[in-house]
Amino acid sequence: MSTRPARWFTRLAADPVLALVFTVFSFLPFTALLGTTLGDLPKRPVDVFAVVLTLGMTLPLAVRRRWPAGSFAVVAVCFAVHESVAYPATAGTLGLLIALYSVGALQDGYRRTVAIASTVGYAVFCVVLYLRHSPNGLADFVLFYAAALAGVTIGMLVRTRRAEEVARRRLEAETAKAAERSRIARELHDVVTHHVTAMVVQSSATKYLTGSPQQVAESLDTIGDTGRRALKELRSLLSVLEATGDQPSAGKSPALDDVADLVAVIRNGGQPVELVEEGERTALPKAAGLAGYRVVQEALTNAVKYAGGHRTVVRIGYRADEVDIEVASEGAAATPDWSLSGGRGLSGLRERVQEVGGKLSAGAAADGVFRVRASIPTGSRA
Repeated sequence: MSTRPARWFTRLAADPVLALVFTVFSFLPFTALLGTTLGDLPKRPVDVFAVVLTLGMTLPLAVRRRWPAGSFAVVAVCFAVHESVAYPATAGTLGLLIALYSVGALQDGYRRTVAIASTVGYAVFCVVLYLRHSPNGLADFVLFYAAALAGVTIGMLVRTRRAEEVARRRLEAETAKAAERSRIARELHDVVTHHVTAMVVQSSATKYLTGSPQQVAESLDTIGDTGRRALKELRSLLSVLEATGDQPSAGKSPALDDVADLVAVIRNGGQPVELVEEGERTALPKAAGLAGYRVVQEALTNAVKYAGGHRTVVRIGYRADEVDIEVASEGAAATPDWSLSGGRGLSGLRERVQEVGGKLSAGAAADGVFRVRASIPTGSRA
């Protein structure tokens, strides 16, 4: 469940509390020295109207977040009347500063209109003070206006910083979504290309085994196993795409430990494949183990496509700080077109390996053997 409504309600509830506390604070005798004054007119005794004006400068803060301009308008009018009538100083006049900040930080529309109306209203207020023979001069009025403008500017800076933070978070979310889409597309390519290629090759070879019912049965079993593997991995990927809000039931991702089964499936399909493991198996992070598995899977897929029937050797060397993988295919084309399966083969492998801090290279050697080499750190950052 989203927490945004709860946060919105909490913020709105905080303003009435602020207004209530500030109102009580404004009527305490010792807080009068904190008040803001303008005009320096001879003071008149406090009466009921003075109390009403003080409440008008504090209570509207309860809705400053919902209606910042309206809240500021009420506070500003009450402040102007309070100073024009010349009531004694009160801490409630500080509500004007809070209202000014709120307009700068929270007002969405009609910002220019609010600025013009406020400036005109302040000019009228200054004229009223002048007509009442206020000892303040033009410099005092300009200085007070500059202080009010500073309050609005602080609010605008906070608003800008908040907007930049929202934009940054949105950009991060979009980047994360794009990366996730790229990852899923790459996974789909690896799963579909490998398994479908294996099934096509196996089914094509089955028609030549009609003289041996046992071999036909084994071939069909291999095709069925390959299809089930593909469905299992596809279900795992599709569960991530479900927009249910629930945690996807992700199955176990393939890792280097599963390479032996992968080699067995390819071998059963008629491709002569040999697996050589050196050193003691090392536990890899999930992403690193998956990257290593995909390297072998993609290389074997292309060996079946471009070097069918020729010997392929898979070597996995477990070292203290990294795992070295090499898939060497004899009889492959010097520069096989790895883009036939969607353009993500070799480039996708290199990107995947680099993401876990490893390196990948591929190419034909002088002996005509096409080799795919990958080095993956055991302490991969992924």
